[in-house]
Amino acid sequence: MLSQLSSGPRSIGELAAPFSMTFAGASKHVKVLESAGLVRRRVQGRTHICQLDAARLSEAEAWLRHYERFWTTKLDKLEELLLADADQQKSGKESAR
Repeated sequence: MLSQLSSGPRSIGELAAPFSMTFAGASKHVKVLESAGLVRRRVQGRTHICQLDAARLSEAEAWLRHYERFWTTKLDKLEELLLADADQQKSGKESAR
């Protein structure tokens, strides 16, 4: 649904269509997205129009970037230690010959 909304506002019916879900089911999904601050809804007559609120996605991306850097650093250090250990084991086997 977020992907659909990235190209512009959609009604709940339009959001439901690709997923073969009922209006009620789609509405529940939209409510979850609204409570997460990812979607805003306005009522136009009997039609509920949803719009992406990209600011919250930017916050999530920043949070993910922080942890990506954290884990990349940790995994790079682990790789360095494993390679050093492998080199040490290889050197130990060669000197035992």
